[in-house]
Amino acid sequence: MHEMKVCEIGLAMAVTFGALGAGARAQTEGAAPEAALAGRLDDIARQHHGRVALYATQLNTGRVVGIDADRVVQTASAIKLTVLFEAMEQVRAGKAHWEDKLTLKPGDAVSGSGVLLFLDAPLELTLKDVLTLMIVMSDNTATNLAIDRIGLDAVNARIAWMGLKDTHLYKKIGKPAEGPMPADQAKFGLGKTTPREMARVMERIGRCELAGPQETRGPISEADAAICGVAMKMLRNQFYRDTIPRYLEKLDQTESGSGTASKTGSLNAVRADVAILAGKTGPMVFSIFTYDNKDTGWTADNEGEVTIAKLARAIVEAWSPAGIDGKTLVPGLGLAAAAANGGAAASK
Repeated sequence: MHEMKVCEIGLAMAVTFGALGAGARAQTEGAAPEAALAGRLDDIARQHHGRVALYATQLNTGRVVGIDADRVVQTASAIKLTVLFEAMEQVRAGKAHWEDKLTLKPGDAVSGSGVLLFLDAPLELTLKDVLTLMIVMSDNTATNLAIDRIGLDAVNARIAWMGLKDTHLYKKIGKPAEGPMPADQAKFGLGKTTPREMARVMERIGRCELAGPQETRGPISEADAAICGVAMKMLRNQFYRDTIPRYLEKLDQTESGSGTASKTGSLNAVRADVAILAGKTGPMVFSIFTYDNKDTGWTADNEGEVTIAKLARAIVEAWSPAGIDGKTLVPGLGLAAAAANGGAAASK
């Protein structure tokens, strides 16, 4: 049985879940529709054979819902979002370029998701190619090439710059950790985060918040929009669509392209998805993790994946009953720039 600490709903509403023992119910404060959503999420989470941690927000309304939103969890491949974000910052600063050449050498390939392990080496790719494979197919070999180019320390420095206290990338995939490691590396493996913090990374990408905290946020520049557009295209073309998008759309259902931009993560007992959804009532960011899952299978109907899909559908039906629309999934998400130290853009 899973326990859930805190669930926040609405602009200033709080929903608290205690340990979910037999007969426990979600306690809510606020309007009936929000209480109904809390109850629905509670029911879905109770039926899951494992644990659930979730954070979701609608950026234009300030609505927030969470289940154990600050629980530190294994990231699986969701941590690759931090590699992408640091790459975006380095391109912005001129330290890297999308067309930079990277070479896949014999012996570089690692097992798991992706296609590079099946290709002959040596093979030359661009940084953009590598990042695209890392996001679209969660290619582990491509991820390691990106980390070699961008820098593990640089990724973690960027995480700290964002004010994220419980997020860390420990090492490359399929490779031993190098140098002194934090004591909790053995517990978390590749990386750690919380649903709230990983949602913050995705929100920055969606809002195209590439400026430093000392800068006054203004309209997104053409140069920044171009960088964010490259990243958004990668995320919108995510191959793995059996979690958040499962009941909401298929990739070819809209002329304007997918209304979901996402990055998944999977381990035997972990399934995760972090996404921006272009709700017709306003953009939403979802960060959903299931862990300690009893179902450790690798089929499309893995219970952890289905649970994430049910949770996402419940929130969209409550917040954007008309569904999602890919036309608004553009850099900045159609939102006014937020102050770096205030509003919905602030780290929590």
